[in-house]
Amino acid sequence: MEVDPTVDKVKAGDDESVMGGMMQEIMGSIPGIDEAMSFAEVMKLVQSMEYSCIVFDTAPTGHTLRLLQFPSILEKGLAKIMDLKEKFGGMLTQMSSLMGAPAFDDAAITEQLNSTKEVIDEVIRQFQDPESTTFVCVCIAEFLSLYETERLVQELTKFEIDTHNVIVNQLVMPDEKSSCGLCKSRVLIQQKYLSQIDDLYEDFNVTKLPLLTHEVRGVEMIKEFSELLTNPDNKVQSLKATQ
Repeated sequence: MEVDPTVDKVKAGDDESVMGGMMQEIMGSIPGIDEAMSFAEVMKLVQSMEYSCIVFDTAPTGHTLRLLQFPSILEKGLAKIMDLKEKFGGMLTQMSSLMGAPAFDDAAITEQLNSTKEVIDEVIRQFQDPESTTFVCVCIAEFLSLYETERLVQELTKFEIDTHNVIVNQLVMPDEKSSCGLCKSRVLIQQKYLSQIDDLYEDFNVTKLPLLTHEVRGVEMIKEFSELLTNPDNKVQSLKATQ
């Protein structure tokens, strides 16, 4: 399924194309608008379908954080538009008249922004309902990934959004019989960050997954891989972080 995140154009006649284009320009320039409208569009589609669980796979500190920050950004945008109206409203009206375009309609722009904000507020409400939404953080045992994960967890906590699961992926299993120097080095590095993960997220459900020798593609492989996620007795869970 492909979703077009473009903000809906204002329904208007040809004589209002200038105003419609202006509103499109204003709405499209707001940070986080693509993520917000994409999520809202998907939610519209799935409301008429029957699923027990819907998974959104997103870049955590890019798309997700921009979406969470959207309401406050939009409020600042509305305030800015009102300020511009007070300063330049008369001039814009005169310019529109000289160009033969419709008069500058700040009320229409404000209405569109408020309508969009209502959609985003509903998205945030769904995010903040622990009965319907939770965030599962996926990382690898390296510095940058752990840093980004902690940044995401802190932001989710600030926005009162449920998150209590962390998946640590691509772990190299220790093997004393192995003569691979690179493998042993990776194990030592990963164990260092596993120790930090265990300390930071001692109240979380931390799932540890091994580095596989193959891609997970196809239904059967996905089923096999899911056993690593759902089976608490898999051998990776017993991997203890040591210094």
